[in-house]
Amino acid sequence: MRSAGYQPAEPLNVWTVTDGRAGIEAQALGLAEAIARRAPISLTTKRVRLRTPYSWMPAGLVPAPINAMTIDSDRIDQPWPDILIGCGRASIPFSLGMRDWSNGKTLVVQLQDPRMNPREFDVVVPPMHDGLEGQNVIPIVGACHRVTPERLEDALSEYKSANLEELPAPRFAVLIGGKSKRQDISAARAREISDSLAAVQRETGGTLMVTLSRRTGNAARTQFRTWLAPHSAIFFEGEGANPYPAILGAADHIFVTADSVNMATEASATGKPVHILAVDGSAGKLTRFHQSLARRGCARPFNGKLETWSYPALLETDRVAAAVLTAWAARVRPN
Repeated sequence: MRSAGYQPAEPLNVWTVTDGRAGIEAQALGLAEAIARRAPISLTTKRVRLRTPYSWMPAGLVPAPINAMTIDSDRIDQPWPDILIGCGRASIPFSLGMRDWSNGKTLVVQLQDPRMNPREFDVVVPPMHDGLEGQNVIPIVGACHRVTPERLEDALSEYKSANLEELPAPRFAVLIGGKSKRQDISAARAREISDSLAAVQRETGGTLMVTLSRRTGNAARTQFRTWLAPHSAIFFEGEGANPYPAILGAADHIFVTADSVNMATEASATGKPVHILAVDGSAGKLTRFHQSLARRGCARPFNGKLETWSYPALLETDRVAAAVLTAWAARVRPN
């Protein structure tokens, strides 16, 4: 995608609209920040949730969503934004409504597959492995995110618990996920992962830096704590400062469990070798996602043997930002 050769006279008013969950909001913020690297913006973060019974309804059929919000939701009122970036099911009624409320002046960008006709939005950005197509659809490998070299460098300098760059090389970031719709990490699988990574550490003399997810189940967590933590310089379970961006910045290699699209996409934005750790359950559409990463040279399945390779960093969020600005320029300068 080419970048828009257009600079607005005033900062663009950009809203992100999500339910506030970290993984969902990070996608919308990642795109907003990528737009900000190309044009001046004023960013407003909106977190919304619907009251029952509206939250039970199909997202496209919620009447008057502004009146259906929970009391702790952020206000949705004028002045309307120039660009709205919605992500997640909770955002969809507001994305749909915005086209009417703003009389079509707001460019509505919906991340992920909205599970409805993409023509209901101005731009739709689904993961490529969902197979959604359309004239206003921009499929991407994985998901939008906030990882940039500058952000990782800042995280490294701000992480106070240790000087990560002084830890013995090679340094291995280990990103552990957990339960999803089709997959999980059993206790047995957690033990296998722990043993294989401990072997890598012994053979290389390097450093393991591990972070677990909120989705990591208790049985798997116990195995990782017992068999992986003793071999790790960092073992994060949720207490204290999150080392996730810092260990991405410090790592020479990155290991990611196969259940997580977000973590694998973020890892692939570093240009460092990404090793995919198998988990339990059916991969389903994620098979296509991992094949996309492999075709681009980003990631390979980990089979117990450490390999080293390089590739151009995966910059899908920047590609989407350029396309969104092109769409905005076409709207305000139709000729």
